Amino acid sequence: MSHKTHRGTACVGALLACVTAFGGALASPAAASPAHRPATPPPVSDFKGVNWADPRDNYADDAVVPSGLSTSDSYATTYAKSKAIIGGFSELGANTVRLPVNPTSVNGPFWKSYRGAIDAATAKGFKVILGYWEADNAKDGKIDDQASWDRMWARITSAYAGNSKVYFEPMNEPFGYTAQEWTDIAAKWVSTHRFIPRDRILIGGYKYSEDVKPVCADPRLKGTRLALHNYGFWHTDWTSVDQWKADFKSRIGDCASRTILDEFGASMTTGLDYNGPVGSSNEIAYIQAATDTIRELGLGSVYWPGLRNGDTYSLTTLQGTGTNLSLTVNNQSGLDRLHYAWKQQ
Repeated sequence: MSHKTHRGTACVGALLACVTAFGGALASPAAASPAHRPATPPPVSDFKGVNWADPRDNYADDAVVPSGLSTSDSYATTYAKSKAIIGGFSELGANTVRLPVNPTSVNGPFWKSYRGAIDAATAKGFKVILGYWEADNAKDGKIDDQASWDRMWARITSAYAGNSKVYFEPMNEPFGYTAQEWTDIAAKWVSTHRFIPRDRILIGGYKYSEDVKPVCADPRLKGTRLALHNYGFWHTDWTSVDQWKADFKSRIGDCASRTILDEFGASMTTGLDYNGPVGSSNEIAYIQAATDTIRELGLGSVYWPGLRNGDTYSLTTLQGTGTNLSLTVNNQSGLDRLHYAWKQQ
């Protein structure tokens, strides 16, 4: 999803110490032995997260680069920057970050340093969701190039199959496929990567990841997590919290125990009070309904975005230079609603 500009206030994070240890070498292929799995996989309600996105949006034909990072940075610099930013996310109450990947970022030279962001997050104890975005010069809701997509996932899973904190989302918003086509592709991915525990795989819902029921119903995908998206701008005339709650539930069906709402968001730089009365605000109604539903159904949730430079939906603004980075909160009432969803208040 794509949104635009603006900024905000209220201090969250501070500089965290630079880590210089290099950890960029690829792990040996994990297909030879099953990946380590926790004795009891976390329930979806334990996913309390934010997206960390490229300022251009994650649809890119070149490497996708989360805000604050650079393709020119070393692994050590990427790790240090990411440690500071993830520390800021932790101070928000998050324990999960969703990061974009694409073939250029993984199959090319950026992967060596980009791994620093993943490693910094997991070292902090965060769950990391790695999701594939197609290129902006295609943007047809389909995999751009099968061979490069396959190579990308082979490289990612070779590196991280053994890390139980890392989760894999084969495609973001597969809107170019019918439900049957998409579940066929997803089932093939699961079969190809059978060494990945199913509870560490997120399969996006139908179309814009907007309906998880067809994916949930496919027996070939049993045991996987489900990725749901829903946005207030899809129905700008809706100002009823109850109407929005009914909409969320219609997209989930009886699959709440597997569902992670890994994209949802609204304006955070325009001064809206998400704790206040709805009035005629579509966005307040939507955010209150989303957070009510997350709490009521025990969904996982990953706000869009926790950080994306220039996005009015961004929960935070990035401050500082170099590795001396921190985050400021753009809308305290928006963060309050996330804390409510996460049962932190």
